Amino acid sequence: MYEKYQQTPEFQKINYDMTLSEFKYIFFWEYIHRLIGRMIGVVFLIPFIYFVIRKRLDKDMMRKAIYLFLLGGIQGFIGWFMVYSGLQENPHVSHYRLAMHLITAFITFGFTLWFALDLIYPLKKENSIPAKDNILYKLSKTILIVICVQIIYGAFVAGLHAGKVYTTFPKMGEEWIASAINALQPFWRNFTENLAGVQFIHRTIAYLLVTLIGLFWYISTKFDLSKRQRISVKILFFGLVYQFTLGVFTLIYSVPVVLGVLHQMGAFFLFTAAVYMMHSLRSE
Repeated sequence: MYEKYQQTPEFQKINYDMTLSEFKYIFFWEYIHRLIGRMIGVVFLIPFIYFVIRKRLDKDMMRKAIYLFLLGGIQGFIGWFMVYSGLQENPHVSHYRLAMHLITAFITFGFTLWFALDLIYPLKKENSIPAKDNILYKLSKTILIVICVQIIYGAFVAGLHAGKVYTTFPKMGEEWIASAINALQPFWRNFTENLAGVQFIHRTIAYLLVTLIGLFWYISTKFDLSKRQRISVKILFFGLVYQFTLGVFTLIYSVPVVLGVLHQMGAFFLFTAAVYMMHSLRSE
């Protein structure tokens, strides 16, 4: 395997001095990641076949299970597609493909969680807010969409190493808005390829989430919510506080691996909290 890697442009142009022991280290994490992906497929497929044979799935659950299986297959293909981009003549993993792989993983998990919550908390009319009055549900959808956009930009920041260009907070260096955010032409490239621009958008969306979730918490106090709904709002709020604080420390310490991983985990828990809250607020 090491000999095959030595033939790739990435080794020849970037990692030409990598030793066998160093290769074993990165190969270990790549192998474990792939192995976990395959295990998820097996853990899903075996019970699915069993329940199909025993006719334990109704039409609705069958549709949901097939949908999840397809999402898992798409996620695996996108993972290969992402890794393949780093083995070309330009040996850099595309941050677009990285973002696609990450957000697809979140979406797959989100649907899995939602379907599981449907089984744990079946909708009861007497406990639901009427759809016409359910402004909280509509706001929760907006928050979830913004979180997804923020996750995509988090992947852009990671893929471009944009977290290391301005390691100050709240300013970007000596400026509130770095002058370098419009350095590329055409202008739209600054939103997806300019390191300063991508970091600025990631910061801005963080402020937007603070505003939206703070507003959501305030509005929610005007409603007579169930215990589960009140808890879900609190989980989301404190998840935001954790994630925002950790994001600041990750930035000012120039994105050490440990803080970077914890920040990504924070995004996962914030996403989970948003899905859980949205589910608790749904109406018929």
